[in-house]
Amino acid sequence: MKRKVLLLAAIILAAITAWLLFGLLTPYREKEQWKIVAITPGTSLLGIANQLTEEHLLSASGKSAFIVTSALSGKARKLQPGRYRFSPSMPAWEILRWLTEGKVYVFRITIPEGFTLNQIGALLESEGLGTKQEFAVPTARNDGAFSSIVPKDSPSLEGYLFPDTYEIDGRQGQLDVVNKMLARFDEVVWQGIFKAYRNNGGLSKHQIITLASLVEGEAKLPAERPIIAGVLLNRLRKDMKLECDATVQYALGEHRTRLTYRHLEVSSPYNTYLISGLPPGPICNPGRASIEAALHPAATPFLFYVARPDGSHIFSRTFSQHQAAINQIRRR
Repeated sequence: MKRKVLLLAAIILAAITAWLLFGLLTPYREKEQWKIVAITPGTSLLGIANQLTEEHLLSASGKSAFIVTSALSGKARKLQPGRYRFSPSMPAWEILRWLTEGKVYVFRITIPEGFTLNQIGALLESEGLGTKQEFAVPTARNDGAFSSIVPKDSPSLEGYLFPDTYEIDGRQGQLDVVNKMLARFDEVVWQGIFKAYRNNGGLSKHQIITLASLVEGEAKLPAERPIIAGVLLNRLRKDMKLECDATVQYALGEHRTRLTYRHLEVSSPYNTYLISGLPPGPICNPGRASIEAALHPAATPFLFYVARPDGSHIFSRTFSQHQAAINQIRRR
């Protein structure tokens, strides 16, 4: 009798072992299709298993084997939160190993020059790093938390998130990304480009960055950046409205392929067709070339420019020359 019980127990144990091995070793499907999965802190073992199942990364048997193996081995207490990159071609044991080792997804993301806060938020959202709304919370205001990098007279962090390529660890959140971009701005701009800043143009550092953002929004050709900066400074010195289309686009909150006279009348402190001087802050996050152009503008006699269809500009000294240039482009 005792031998029969032992035999039965051995058979049951072998069956359970085989079931566990099948669940642990058999992937959900053979097709490799990577997915980003965010495991939030405090998620239970069952919660993680359900999440992986809903993402079609674990089969029913794989889910059960995942839970049982985690609980019996003590690995349930070692599962680490973060963003992971899993594939349904991965067996359950490998997913479990990645979670216990904290093998989070590390990816590189490039923030293009001239992106606004809204565009950066949308880009991070597309990469699975929170939502645009979550990104807007710490960036849409300047509450002093980043006072060592962002000037106090800046209404938000717009203009101070340096465009570059960043490596984002799967444990990092949006605030970490913001800090990375601010630190990069500090390194490249404050500690680098501004090293020999002498304030010769009478503009504050914040106004220089604001001017640079206008240059970034208006210039399409690198060679024209210093010229456009020079034109804008010439207009400032003569108390002329800057009349930058890029500021109207920012005031509208969305890009328009063509601006009408109605758009130019939008009520906003950023609409330089209506306000005098520079807007209260940057209209985008300018790159190195635009900041250098704002610091070292070309000495030019021009007061006007109009864009050709290819993105280059015709520069003029007088309004009559400017009007002739506009008519020339319209005829083409």
